[in-house]
Amino acid sequence: MEISKTLFLLISLVAATCFLQAKAAGVYCTNPKSRCYYKTIQCPEECPSTTVMNSKNKVCYADCDGPTCSAHCRMRKPNCNKPGSACYDPRFIGGDGIVFYFHGKSNEEFSLVSDSDLQINGRFIGHRPAGRARDFTWIQALGFLFNSHKFSLDAAKSATWDSEVDHLKFTFDGQDLFVPEETLATWYSPNKDIKIERVTMRNSVIVTIKDKAEIMVNVVPVTKEDDRIHSYKVPSDDCFAHLEVQFKFFNLSPKVDGILGRTYKPDFQNPAKPGVAMPVVGGEDSFKTSSLLSNDCKTCIFSGSQAEIDSVKSEIEYATMDCTRGASSGNGIICRK
Repeated sequence: MEISKTLFLLISLVAATCFLQAKAAGVYCTNPKSRCYYKTIQCPEECPSTTVMNSKNKVCYADCDGPTCSAHCRMRKPNCNKPGSACYDPRFIGGDGIVFYFHGKSNEEFSLVSDSDLQINGRFIGHRPAGRARDFTWIQALGFLFNSHKFSLDAAKSATWDSEVDHLKFTFDGQDLFVPEETLATWYSPNKDIKIERVTMRNSVIVTIKDKAEIMVNVVPVTKEDDRIHSYKVPSDDCFAHLEVQFKFFNLSPKVDGILGRTYKPDFQNPAKPGVAMPVVGGEDSFKTSSLLSNDCKTCIFSGSQAEIDSVKSEIEYATMDCTRGASSGNGIICRK
């Protein structure tokens, strides 16, 4: 009798464990504006968890805004060769899949994305060696305006690079933030509309802005090898710690602007010249802001006004993807004729 009871308990425990694992291997889509709202997307067997990395350092990513409501395995760090990325000195890949460079100017801020309810700016750092006509630049900080809040993250200046030191600094509404140096440590804003999650103990995070964007961020230095290949002539007192970033957007309006944001417009014609090794896009005067947390550039449309936001959002189509309109609104899918 005792053996039967023990066996029954073991079987029950195994069944319960399998049930929990099955539940953990699915992601429920909760955003009412997503294509896959009210659906559960199952994770692949090779990466069953959305937080615990597999042997290839990948996790399950369920695309609740994609047209197929599917999941796949991916790294939790920026992919500098995919749409929505901004890396190196700075090289962007737009929502239209086109690669372009925007150099800006050292120690100035520029609008990366400007929509009625979201503003993302970037601060550029760099230097100009003797004999060069322009600055070498990198993105050192990001500033966000969202829901009447101001949030920023930046890579702290350092003479030399030490991977055992966290170079990320955060502020929220003017106050410094502390996120514990622990893998998967998480911070939420008071209304839980902004989330910071550490991917590793130091120098790598994912920032989520509720219903608007997911930003994977990595801090890296300009290495000696980078310096040798590109002849940056980096001074000995600054390793130019900067950000590698990959954005994923949700519910962008057709009026979105900014260096990167405008590439998600349905009718945008990218000025980057095809077939050129380094297609540089200008327009610094159109995108320059007075500070990291300002929305005063010539092309900025962020207002924070609910009436304006509702007006713009009424123009967004959520039902199906229309391939007659060019790039999608942030899904990383491009229609080709």
